[in-house]
Amino acid sequence: MTQQEIRVKGTVQGVGFRPTVYRLALECQLHGEVSNDCDGVLIRLSGMDVKIKEFLNRLNTEAPPLAKIESITHAVIEHAWDYRDFSIRASTHSAGRTDIAADAASCAQCLLEINDPNNRRYLYPFTNCTHCGPRLSIVNAIPYDRCHTSMHDFKLCAACEAEYRNPLDRRFHAQPTACHACGPRIFLSPSSLPTHIDPIQRTQSILDVIQQALVDGKIVAIKGLGGFHLCCDASNHASVEQLRQRKHRYAKPLALMTHDTAAIRAYCQISEQEEQYLRSPAAPIVLLNRQAQVDVNFPVLSTAIAPGSHLIGFMLAYTPLHHLICQRFGKALVMTSANLSGEPQITDDEEALEKLAKTSSNKAAIADLVLYHDRPIANRIDDSVVRCHTFGVQVLRRARGYAPRSIALHNSFQNADRILAYGAELKSTFCLIKQGGAILSQHQGDLEDVKTCDDYEKNLALFKILFEFSPTHLACDLHPEYISSKLAHAEAHSKNLHLLGIQHHHAHIASAMAENGLSRTHPKVLGIAFDGLGYGDNGELWGGEFLLADFCESHRVARLQPVALPGAAQAMLQPWRNTYAQIRNSMSWTEFRERYGTTKIAQFFEQQSLATVDRMLQAQVNCPLASSAGRLFDAVAAALDIHPDKVQFEGQAAITLESLVDQNYLTQLLRVDSTERCYQFEIQSDPTTQLYKLKYELSAAPMWPSLLDDLNQQHSQTQIATRFHAALIQAVLKTVDLLRTQYPFNDVVLSGGCMQNEVLSNALQNAIQERGLACITHHLVPANDGGIALGQAVIAAARTIKKIDIGHNE
Repeated sequence: MTQQEIRVKGTVQGVGFRPTVYRLALECQLHGEVSNDCDGVLIRLSGMDVKIKEFLNRLNTEAPPLAKIESITHAVIEHAWDYRDFSIRASTHSAGRTDIAADAASCAQCLLEINDPNNRRYLYPFTNCTHCGPRLSIVNAIPYDRCHTSMHDFKLCAACEAEYRNPLDRRFHAQPTACHACGPRIFLSPSSLPTHIDPIQRTQSILDVIQQALVDGKIVAIKGLGGFHLCCDASNHASVEQLRQRKHRYAKPLALMTHDTAAIRAYCQISEQEEQYLRSPAAPIVLLNRQAQVDVNFPVLSTAIAPGSHLIGFMLAYTPLHHLICQRFGKALVMTSANLSGEPQITDDEEALEKLAKTSSNKAAIADLVLYHDRPIANRIDDSVVRCHTFGVQVLRRARGYAPRSIALHNSFQNADRILAYGAELKSTFCLIKQGGAILSQHQGDLEDVKTCDDYEKNLALFKILFEFSPTHLACDLHPEYISSKLAHAEAHSKNLHLLGIQHHHAHIASAMAENGLSRTHPKVLGIAFDGLGYGDNGELWGGEFLLADFCESHRVARLQPVALPGAAQAMLQPWRNTYAQIRNSMSWTEFRERYGTTKIAQFFEQQSLATVDRMLQAQVNCPLASSAGRLFDAVAAALDIHPDKVQFEGQAAITLESLVDQNYLTQLLRVDSTERCYQFEIQSDPTTQLYKLKYELSAAPMWPSLLDDLNQQHSQTQIATRFHAALIQAVLKTVDLLRTQYPFNDVVLSGGCMQNEVLSNALQNAIQERGLACITHHLVPANDGGIALGQAVIAAARTIKKIDIGHNE
């Protein structure tokens, strides 16, 4: 006989972990108790030693589907406990760290119930259990108990109470559990339905109205888990176009939803891995390649769904309400966030009715009908977006289904604590490090929008409450005008906290290193950070960098050649400005007009105020230099007549350029023995450069005459786009080879928004691995600025620990 105390850390609350412990303890004939606290789950066992060993083995293999065990520690207790059975104790409160589960898609058992006319939860839109349903979207505090969620005002009926109290029931302590009799209800505006009718009949009637509205081509606003969506028939072109006009979202792709993968296969290719992600509890939007030919049994999707892209973003219905709507409609539905373009998703019922509902006084309404419910959304959460490729999966937006799961860091970070990183300005997130764990917030959006910034501050305050977090060290981007940096400086000043400024591209590289579990003392890696723009160490604008880096420091050893951004911020919105600057960097204007004056881009230039741009360039006024890979992609796209005048969203031109690439032709171009003509970058070097200083510069100038020659000869966009990608890939690999002769690195890390380009990242990963180097990329956090906060946090942690270690050594 022995007594042991067992501590389980990770995502172990609100996922049915205690009932699993209870069942295993009974089956292993053990006495004791289990309880939740702010460190996770605490188990006390009394019984035969062999039975406790069996219990521990089974706890790992039979954990609930939503649980994520980070660690299990156990210790033998000398004194005897007087336990006569096994019980589940009430939650206790103490300072510590535990994870809050992410919202999870409806499980198979709950879906069976809502479709069973003999079940008391038939057609109930909020059916859930410990294996599925809302989590972060409803929580206000910890421990995760019903009183700390937005379900606190819904008193359980006798039947639900019995399930909630039964440790062997799958709804034991499922905090959002409810039914028609005691739970949230759905409402419709405008509505003429009678108020006093049977709940099932009422729900049936509302669903019938929604079904008919969608068939009639109307736009419906639907309140989901983390915010409202706008919904319409994806095959009704007029409806989709009308939604775009009303929402002011004129070009950015729209997400689609359906209830099964059969409907998705009619339009898209789905690999085994992609299907796993579609069906996972996270149920993200998965970017899928279009089918060459659509199944004739399914209606053709509107061409306005994803213009200029070979990808379509699909997700499966993830709440009972979505399932009930999708099952009835049967076809693919547009399911996009309900907001005006650039603003955060609406979560409040009153705001939704005021801004979205179509009334006589609201002529700017977006939706014809608004379907809402009376369960408050405590925390706004957007849909997550992922993309699968040859080397795994990339999370492009980390939100519903993933946040706020912690990201396991190497145990060399176990002493890191009380660090808060504020992230970037676009695609912003923030990150807490508490007791060696990294907690990355959900995607917040672009902080340039006032409402998004307010939401960012609200969520930051909430996370401090949820995780009982009070920082002593802050980290932010070096850019002085980032709103996130300004917030960090204000907080540091008001509370006298230590603030570390972290270089943007170093943070990119460190985030990939951290999510891949590299040690705090890992040797320097070669980091390749390609993105739009980031503030450099010297105050310049960077965006195409090769860094020798570890967690504490980085040194730029190569870069793309800086080229002017005519009009600064305007160059990010109008790609032709980048094309003009790149061409002027390659040849004189006279030569360009003489040789390429008949091309479309030359004719486009003639319609612009080039005299003004030339004066700006000559005087170096509002034309900062930038080594930006993102702006180079924009320049090439505009030269090919792809959105030269204006982009409607970040990366639009580059996404279209990527979609034009012919993979077979690219493979042929990249072969060592290829005789195909390829564009060339010039790699310029400075032999006098000292160690860890800028040594190589990749110039795109030699590429432009060849590219423009192809335009003159009317080569296809596909040929030119493919040759450009091949040229950039070859230039990067040549630079890696040159740097390898100078520095002893074994790992190459790829990060930055441009590394979300599948053509670029897959080719680089394959070639780098062929060279016998390890290639480290993103899988858990975005390669774009959504991952910056994690990188800032681990850099700050490494520097802080190193400083402490040095202090101890002294």
